[in-house]
Amino acid sequence: MSELYKIDKNTELGSVTLNVQQLDQMIAYYSRVIGLDVLNQSDQKADLGTKDNEKVLLTLIKEEAKGTPTRKTGLFHTAFLLPSRKDLGNVLYSYLSREIPIGGASDHGYSEALYLQDPEGNGIEIYADKPKEVWDVRPDGTIAGITIQMDANGVIESRDEGQKIDKFPAGTIIGHVHLSVSSLDATHEFYVDVLGLDLKYNYGEQAKFLAAGDYHHHIGANTWAGENLPKREEIDLGLRSYSFVLPNEKALNKVKENFEKLDMQYTEEVSGAISVYDPNGVKVFLEVASN
Repeated sequence: MSELYKIDKNTELGSVTLNVQQLDQMIAYYSRVIGLDVLNQSDQKADLGTKDNEKVLLTLIKEEAKGTPTRKTGLFHTAFLLPSRKDLGNVLYSYLSREIPIGGASDHGYSEALYLQDPEGNGIEIYADKPKEVWDVRPDGTIAGITIQMDANGVIESRDEGQKIDKFPAGTIIGHVHLSVSSLDATHEFYVDVLGLDLKYNYGEQAKFLAAGDYHHHIGANTWAGENLPKREEIDLGLRSYSFVLPNEKALNKVKENFEKLDMQYTEEVSGAISVYDPNGVKVFLEVASN
């Protein structure tokens, strides 16, 4: 078999789609509390993002929960990447002034991050990257992370003083998606050996961090909820899908070639994107950046 292509180094994440039970409540939380804007809304679906550039970051789809909830693979958290530390300071100040519950605040060496949970239990990370010059980049290209207490005072001091900004700024993107997986080995095989991401860091035997290019991670994966979890189905509440955005059609065709060499099934979407399911039952879209 000929060598497989690495995914293009300029690949980024696009959007995340969640299945939710209480659509109105979830729209209110992500718009009024978290800081996204509602871009489109119907009785069954809502798209949220930043109004300044109309980019959809999060889609909420109403699904009826059936039966008793079962712990399955899926979302650990959706991570919203803000353009700067100043923006993170604006968000933190807004949350504290409105007494929004924050589950944690960490310094990871390469980023500073806030952690929350939405009303249906989906994890949320809101973070800003530190300058790449201070990242712990090893000679082999791996990027080591840490978890220590965030300098909350320093973050707040970096904000736009005298202003209270309750919305995410233009330039906010999905920085990474962190998954709760059944098997780290199977997840590694798909994202590294098939899709072509690079392994950036092994957190012992409990988590992996994977990325395109020189980023610290676009995908996180952990087994903290236990190994051999049941695979999620597309109608289960929580993470329905997420997307990678490749820079051009040539890069997308290279991914198709990988799938075809490995006899891996994928679907050609009407939009021109392709979709595939990862080993955890999460639907992954691969699309080309719009001009």
